[in-house]
Amino acid sequence: MDHFLYKDGVLHAEDVPVAEIAAEVGTPFYVYSRATLTRHFRLFDEALDGMEHLVCYAMKANSNQAVLAVMAKLGAGVDVVSGGEYARAKAAGFPGERIVFSGVGKTVAEMEAALTGGIRQFNVESEPELARLSGVATRLGLTAPVTIRVNPDVDAKTHEKIATGKSENKFGIPISRARTVYAEAAALPGIEVVGIDVHIGSQLTDLAPFEAAYVKVAELTETLRADGHDIRRLDLGGGLGIPYERSNSAPPLPVEYGDVVRRTVGHLGCEIEIEPGRLIAGNAGLLVSEVIYVKSGEDREFLILDAAMNDLIRPAMYGAYHEIVPVIEAPAGAETTTYDIVGPVCESGDTFTKGRAMPSLAAGDLVAFRSAGAYGAVMSSEYNTRPLIPEVLVDGHQFAVIRARPTFDDIINRDTIPHWLEDPA
Repeated sequence: MDHFLYKDGVLHAEDVPVAEIAAEVGTPFYVYSRATLTRHFRLFDEALDGMEHLVCYAMKANSNQAVLAVMAKLGAGVDVVSGGEYARAKAAGFPGERIVFSGVGKTVAEMEAALTGGIRQFNVESEPELARLSGVATRLGLTAPVTIRVNPDVDAKTHEKIATGKSENKFGIPISRARTVYAEAAALPGIEVVGIDVHIGSQLTDLAPFEAAYVKVAELTETLRADGHDIRRLDLGGGLGIPYERSNSAPPLPVEYGDVVRRTVGHLGCEIEIEPGRLIAGNAGLLVSEVIYVKSGEDREFLILDAAMNDLIRPAMYGAYHEIVPVIEAPAGAETTTYDIVGPVCESGDTFTKGRAMPSLAAGDLVAFRSAGAYGAVMSSEYNTRPLIPEVLVDGHQFAVIRARPTFDDIINRDTIPHWLEDPA
């Protein structure tokens, strides 16, 4: 469920007409619903009710400071994967004890920042990282709490570019080597082993891969405890999918995911951490765009929008589907047209969809991409010197711009011409 509904034939973000935002902010722009963000976080929190747990929002899905502030005020933890994300988390009000640091390539500078600024745990992905973290912590006279990410070699049955739990993926250590690596960790100075980490992929629409992975984690927990390790925390990752295509069957609900967690690891007495991102933010956002032209090709109609692949790259990168709807609702029985929906960037890949049946549209009409709150703005760029588009947060009847559109001067003035290229006076 989200809070983007038609009211009197006009698409609203909560209680604000989307067209009203467009008139004030200009297109294209992203708009997020605080009510939807809140609801989706609470669904996960309630799904783990009765177990000691922390829902750590995966910031990589949407890292706007206002979105993070919503999560922090709800009592969420946060999962970060870079020094920049760590800085964002602290600036948004997350205390160190609610920040989990993941990622395969943590640098010394990132380790130092997290150790001195406060950290719940590092999710360590390799033996070289473990050794480096030990050295950094020892030099600073601090102790680094760690889980070690194990790769369970489970096929998540998702897109190959967002699968992370198979043996050929770059993430984690093979679960077959876990006992050896945990023994190494226990012997290192400056390291405190607190648990196990696992994450098998993103946009999972079947609970079976989760269950298979978590059964392996439960067996590993018992083995490591028998080896003398104090395994008291299990980070089970994120990855539960959202319904991009509303005509398809819906993915499992958070409550059903919670049942899998209880069934597989609930008996171990561990604190449970999960890292949802897409399911919290995805359906909490729209990308709103205006039709520039309707163009007739040789054998097709093109709907040319002012949004482009630099604003929303998922269709170009993954072949991802987004439902695209008119902001002014078409009346029942209205004429439809089949369009290739494209942007203005000078790439053939700047195509959102081909052969999509839509209510017939004209230049100046507004459309909205649903399920655009995750991996939209965070993956955008200024390709073709197109400014990053505004982000807007709605809360009931009010809205605010939470990231402004830069001017061309803002973009150009970030570059510097070396003195030896300047014209002599």
